[in-house]
Amino acid sequence: MEMHQVRYFLAVCDTLNFTRAAELCHVSQPSLTQAIKKLEDELGGDLFVRERNRTRLTEMGVMTRPHMEQIYSEMQSAKADAHHFLNLTKAPLRMGVMVTIGPLRLAPFLAHFKEEYPGIEVELHEGKEEFLLKRLMAGSLDLAVTAPLAELDAQFAAQRLYTEKYVVVFPPGHRYENSEKIRLKDVSREPYLDRLSCELRDMVMEVCEQKDIEIYATYRSEREDWIQGMVMARLGVAFMPQYSIVVAGICSRPLVEPEVSRQVQAVTLANQSRSPALDTMLKEVRAWNWTG
Repeated sequence: MEMHQVRYFLAVCDTLNFTRAAELCHVSQPSLTQAIKKLEDELGGDLFVRERNRTRLTEMGVMTRPHMEQIYSEMQSAKADAHHFLNLTKAPLRMGVMVTIGPLRLAPFLAHFKEEYPGIEVELHEGKEEFLLKRLMAGSLDLAVTAPLAELDAQFAAQRLYTEKYVVVFPPGHRYENSEKIRLKDVSREPYLDRLSCELRDMVMEVCEQKDIEIYATYRSEREDWIQGMVMARLGVAFMPQYSIVVAGICSRPLVEPEVSRQVQAVTLANQSRSPALDTMLKEVRAWNWTG
């Protein structure tokens, strides 16, 4: 069965006239009639009864029509999707973002990208790095923005975006306001809010133990917004990536001795077949001024 046969069949169903159906399909009547005959031969029975002044569907034709309509509808949808995909109109792009990466650096880039390519529909998904990389390998993500602690496997390709330092966040009026920088030992015995999702959490805790710095968490949460909300409620201070701060009024100072930072990267599969939307996104990622 070929798609033009389906189209000719449905045209005859709509007009109940082979001549008018041929005109609608922009083919000669003999060509349309021959295609319908081949379709009937393939299906094993007549689809139309042609009488002197009228054409009508046989019982088999009536039964066949809904299936043909579904086939034709799905074909049209597939053609439309392919057109959108190739021409960057209604083109989907699934981006994963590591849960601890804030919007302050990514949001301006995404706003620029939307302005330049309004037809690309970016869908954001949040999760920890391991989860995002698994979804990338499974094909349910096109791109992941992460801050890897170790070198990625060869199956991944990474584009460096920006370096992000860690800061100490605290409420207005705190004694830290008079400091330009805050040493890790200055946080010893300070009420502390523990970010359970932080990928550098274990490293910081290990340094504290080595240097005999006492940090006790009064509250713990996997939610970045909750940690910042509790800081503003004066429940304690927290360590946080500098571009993850989203709560208005919260104060911060650079963390030093040791200074802690991470590299934020855009990660894709190294040998994947890239969609036009993903190729466009990676081109813009490379061109964007991430330090601006």
